[in-house]
Amino acid sequence: MTEGFKNAGYEVVEYEKYADVYVVNTCTVTNMSDRKSRQILRRAKELNPDAILCAVGCYAQVSMDELAKIKEIDLILGNNDKKHIIEKIEELVASKEKLFEVSSMLDEREYTEWDYTAYTDKARAEIKIQDGCDRYCTYCIIPYARGPVRSRKSQEICDEIRKIAETGIKEIVITGIHISSYGKDLKDKSTLIDLLEKINEIEGIERIRLGSLEPLIITEEFVTRLKKLNKICNHFHLSLQSGCDSTLERMNRRYTTDEFRKIVNILRNNIEEVALTTDVIVGFPGETDEEFEVTYKFLEEIKFSKMHVFKYSPRRGTKAATFPKQVDGKVKDVRSERLIKLSLENEIAFAEKYLNKEIKVLFENEHNGHTTNYIEVYSNEERKANSLVDVVVIEQKNGVIQC
Repeated sequence: MTEGFKNAGYEVVEYEKYADVYVVNTCTVTNMSDRKSRQILRRAKELNPDAILCAVGCYAQVSMDELAKIKEIDLILGNNDKKHIIEKIEELVASKEKLFEVSSMLDEREYTEWDYTAYTDKARAEIKIQDGCDRYCTYCIIPYARGPVRSRKSQEICDEIRKIAETGIKEIVITGIHISSYGKDLKDKSTLIDLLEKINEIEGIERIRLGSLEPLIITEEFVTRLKKLNKICNHFHLSLQSGCDSTLERMNRRYTTDEFRKIVNILRNNIEEVALTTDVIVGFPGETDEEFEVTYKFLEEIKFSKMHVFKYSPRRGTKAATFPKQVDGKVKDVRSERLIKLSLENEIAFAEKYLNKEIKVLFENEHNGHTTNYIEVYSNEERKANSLVDVVVIEQKNGVIQC
């Protein structure tokens, strides 16, 4: 959307600045994110009471009537409709009437193409390859907000990446709602690994980074093909959510800890210096102290290089919100703190393995960059943005490499 506004001649300013139009791309993963979205919307209007205020995205998609009650909002667009945000704003200006348009996502069967690439910084671009999810985890509203799996055609993906390569950007990030499902809806039945093999051949791109993966996509066959691709970053984010089988079953996560352990071993046995990161939810309904301890011990065993820890928050419209034995907030706090502490210990240990060694870093700006396995790097020397540089690690601070 930002690139679209720029292309249409709009000046994009920082969020806290005075503007004529404010666009809030809302989140609806939890009830808390709904509340934060409402707060941000109201705050935007305070910056300029005469501005056009737009609510788009997932919260707008599943709760349009709720947002319509906020009198400050002028425009509401769902996930498929936000592609047309600029023309809708101009329509609103001409009519001087509020405009609320949200079409159902559940019947969508085709991927919605955008005309613009999302650049996260001078050295990296995100490539969205699919939308939607059909996993229906019991805590998640996303299948309702995003609809079923719709994969983008590989030719369109590769064409966009070639254009990005022409700008000099060296790293692309493969993103989507559930990228492991890529291709299941396509007539040619191509898969994620088929797509990655095509992308790896594109000249100019030096790094291909994968977004979050469903663990079960990692098989011996998948990794055998993957490790032949010289541009794939040796960092994999495998969404675990719990290290306890009974909790995983209540979440409808479709794998066991034993299967996950085998997946980790496949990656570590095949990919050199691989980094594994994950998401973990604490305080899921019914999670006892004993179940949490099982999760903690499993995480100690796996030794992820970093963990994103979330306290379970009920989301209206999901099965888990109706489950009995909801966990007390203070218990969630204690469990979260323990896992965050464990994660930091793991980050430090992983970074320390590189002390006094030479590593290659892609610098996003003059001082900050990342290794292929996504260790954060800080350089005391000034570096050129979007440059790949071999550096020697002199120390680490809380998991951040210093060079």
